[in-house]
Amino acid sequence: MLQTLESCEKAEAVSSFRERYLKAFRFMLLARVLDDKMASLYRGGKIHGGVFLGRGQEALSVSVGMALRKGDIFAPLIRDGAGRLAFGEPVLDAVRTYLGSALGPMRGRDGNVHRGRPREGLFPMISHLGAMISVVNGALLARRFKKMEGVVGATCVGDGATSTGAFHEAINQASVEKLPLVLVVANNQYAYSTPTSRQFACADLADKAVGYGVGVHKVDGTDLEKCLQTLEEAVTLAREGKGPRLVVAQLLRLCGHGEHDDAGYITPQLKQSPLGRDCLKEAEEYLLRRVWADAEGIRLWREEATREVEQAVVTAQHEPGPDPYQENWSALASRYLSERFEIYDPAAGS
Repeated sequence: MLQTLESCEKAEAVSSFRERYLKAFRFMLLARVLDDKMASLYRGGKIHGGVFLGRGQEALSVSVGMALRKGDIFAPLIRDGAGRLAFGEPVLDAVRTYLGSALGPMRGRDGNVHRGRPREGLFPMISHLGAMISVVNGALLARRFKKMEGVVGATCVGDGATSTGAFHEAINQASVEKLPLVLVVANNQYAYSTPTSRQFACADLADKAVGYGVGVHKVDGTDLEKCLQTLEEAVTLAREGKGPRLVVAQLLRLCGHGEHDDAGYITPQLKQSPLGRDCLKEAEEYLLRRVWADAEGIRLWREEATREVEQAVVTAQHEPGPDPYQENWSALASRYLSERFEIYDPAAGS
């Protein structure tokens, strides 16, 4: 009887993980399709500003979004398209912001990567250089003052950001205050074009957390299964009051810093190493190997993702940008621009 019960529990656990993995893979696929479309529009001169892709980082990013829940805080950065989607960001929000639509969440008022919905816990990015850690810390402290329990805040940085003062001050604050912060470091081997050997002398980025009394988790950022498990563990421990957690993932950015950068500085040896594996391709092969999906099903998912992205682009391209003759350019916190689900129509007034 006991053996039967254990077998049933194991089967349920496998089934539950299978559903999470499939859901994560589809978010990764959608993020890749969206990134590819934005890159194409950029090359066609349709996007003003930069385009920064998450290619090679989707497994790590989606695992952050999947581990969080409604009511949590997520401050994603420039390569976190998959995590944004998993946390609930609509594709149309991303496309509207990239194309400067006045109907997007930022009303066409900011750079195309600074988008979010703060009231829903999705924070717009200030900077990718560690600046969002203290912002999340502040939000977590505010919730503590309001007696709100069970909230976790997460943000992501690259290896370069760990060399900034903002990183060290914020992780120290989080540790002293025992905040439920999950800080994810995507060690993609380069801070723009500066290799890690010229950034820091410690043997492992995880060592930077030890002096601050922060719990550390290390993971292969190209492996979706390990990423899902590691981020789930880190978020659970933070939610249980175990203090801030630092997750360090090893991977390689499979593109330039932005679409303006050809990444010629990335060595062929790194590209051909295990770090250079494409996490999306690895996840697809995992699904096929486990017979959790077949090639035809994956093809249909890709087609579905492509239709969703193309429809969002068509919609945003037919929408107006902000009118400089009608806008008063006040802060988004002002009354008529305050964040809400309905669309603001300048012609209708406040």
